[in-house]
Amino acid sequence: MPKAGIIYNDIKPAACRIAEEIKDKLSSRGWEVHLATGIGGILGYSSPSGPVCNTPIDSLNPPGFDRDMTFAVVLGGDGTVLSACRQLAPYGIPLLTVNTGHLGFLTETYVNQLPQALEAVLSDLYHVEERSTLRVQLFRDKYLLWEALSLNEMVIHREPLTSMCHFEVEIGRHAPVDIAADGLIISTPTGSTAYSLSAGGPVITPGVPVLQLVPICPHSLASRALVFANSEPVTIFPANTNRLVMVVDGNGGCYVLPDDRVRIERSPFNARFIRLQPPEFFHILREKLGWGLPHIAKPTSVELP
Repeated sequence: MPKAGIIYNDIKPAACRIAEEIKDKLSSRGWEVHLATGIGGILGYSSPSGPVCNTPIDSLNPPGFDRDMTFAVVLGGDGTVLSACRQLAPYGIPLLTVNTGHLGFLTETYVNQLPQALEAVLSDLYHVEERSTLRVQLFRDKYLLWEALSLNEMVIHREPLTSMCHFEVEIGRHAPVDIAADGLIISTPTGSTAYSLSAGGPVITPGVPVLQLVPICPHSLASRALVFANSEPVTIFPANTNRLVMVVDGNGGCYVLPDDRVRIERSPFNARFIRLQPPEFFHILREKLGWGLPHIAKPTSVELP
């Protein structure tokens, strides 16, 4: 019996309803179907008195979701997609992402197109696009205290009402660099259109095998975004007397104390997305972010001379 999964945002009534409809449809066609909510992939926040809140990367998968699963449908917005990636990427399960949220930058299709999309998947009329992910780890002395899988980015920054941060950053075997800023972003190409874009970083097409480092509000005109090979790990040493905060994919994280170190490297697990059409990244940039639009708007509702 073939097996499929559904990850849905249980805060959205529409996602809950559609999840049950998909389950009934697949079950009637002989599929074994497992449901789980996206909350299972949400990372916890640690408290100042207990900076350790570690959930191993490979322990977030929901019951019934394994390597034998043919595909999983994700119902929600970009946050649900990020959560589903943390839950399922270690098992290589392809994701059909359906936007029931707002922007939906990471989603493949919409609710009104779901019946046709599901039929295409059941007929094997699709291909799989792989996106690189990050493994983010926090060490204290030699001990691993916290780790997470990240599709978009890792951010380490100061707490509110504290002073500027100072970092020593090692990239691969290159000489360490010192950066003074409000924080640092390490981003994948997928995450280049998220926080790092707002912080002044470049847009990177998904297939390029690189990572990028973006200082947040740097205290130097020379501190700018840096793009480097994703085969090179990054180690960040805070040079502050105050603790810092680390956040992964804008979701959850932990406190970083002055003697801690953060290591970021390309994860061995790729996020796998079902694509019904050949990926056209520039079209997505244009549709979602308005990139490359004409300088003078030409609305179709107005007849131009």
